[in-house]
Amino acid sequence: MEAVISFLVLALSPQVIVSEFPTTISYRAIVETVSGDSRIFSGERLSLRCINPVAYNASWDYLWFRESVQLPQTGEIYYLRNANVKESGKYSCQGKRETDVGTLKTLRSLPTEIHVDGGFVILQMTKRPVLTGDTLDLKCRLRGNAPVHQTILYRDGIEVMVQSGSSLNFHLPDVTLEDEGSYSCRASWDLSHRTHSVMSVPTLVNILEVLTEPVLEIEKDNAQLERNKMKLICHVQYNARAPAPPVNYYFYKNNNLLGPSISLNHMLIRKDAGWYSCRVKVPKLDIVRWSEPQRFGEVAGPPLMPPRPHHRIQMTSRSPPHTSSAPETQPESPKYFASAPSSVEHTESPSPSSPSSESPVSTSLPTSGQLPGQTQTPEPQAGSLGLF
Repeated sequence: MEAVISFLVLALSPQVIVSEFPTTISYRAIVETVSGDSRIFSGERLSLRCINPVAYNASWDYLWFRESVQLPQTGEIYYLRNANVKESGKYSCQGKRETDVGTLKTLRSLPTEIHVDGGFVILQMTKRPVLTGDTLDLKCRLRGNAPVHQTILYRDGIEVMVQSGSSLNFHLPDVTLEDEGSYSCRASWDLSHRTHSVMSVPTLVNILEVLTEPVLEIEKDNAQLERNKMKLICHVQYNARAPAPPVNYYFYKNNNLLGPSISLNHMLIRKDAGWYSCRVKVPKLDIVRWSEPQRFGEVAGPPLMPPRPHHRIQMTSRSPPHTSSAPETQPESPKYFASAPSSVEHTESPSPSSPSSESPVSTSLPTSGQLPGQTQTPEPQAGSLGLF
């Protein structure tokens, strides 16, 4: 809104010096994938869209970047057609608009990484982000239509799943943080009395907690606070998908509850020595997390430890059915180029002495150099960009 007001003032004031025009507005563009996947084979298509959250119903143009290099293609949609492995990288965009008093630009978007693979198999994730308790869905995608009879999924080089048959999909239910890692897959098939096997390059899988462990901050020196007041702030990251269920916050002194639950992550109390902590609960998901106690003032003795965090999903390690490592060497093959609400003040209220019980390896290629029934296509030339 400030950028709009500033623009209007400048437009209506002929005596304003042009050099004072703000060339960048404090809004960041967003990149989204329109078609394709973040991992594609060379020769395939992919399109990205640049979204401007502050278009103001005006005409905007868009600049595109790979890493720090500005690309020649402009416009809302960026097209990769007949993609080349050299076009792999982190893509970002920026909104741009020409005005009577200068060029106005958005902040550059956060990067989206695109990987163009010149081999014959890639491992794709069907859903991002992945949260604890989700089913991790992975697809071992093969170039061509080879009669696959076995697929193997690896995490950090260790087998975690082996499938017989033609299925190329893997499903790991109820994942935890311990399921994070670098995943790859191997597909094998028999043809003309020979076994062919190809392996993907690794794909990094990150898993987020729905609710992270809270961290309590005690703010006592803020000039806006009264001298005898301090502010408790419960910092937590909440990753539930929209529409996200509401979160309740509880604050404690020496494990005694300081008032009822609130929907704000902070509260004002009078300064008093003690051990302070906070608890965060998502009732609909049955998830509760506690912060570590924080000391304020002179306190005798060790902290009173609250109950340990409780999860709807227990953090247990997944025992892989197979523990053999992925082969270190692969068959020799041709090389492919490849807003925080206002504070709420509480006073300490009597409560029980304890809280409520509501508490990259290169892709291996077939030894024949190509898949059965497939004509080998030469690698696209570097820098060959096509537009629809």
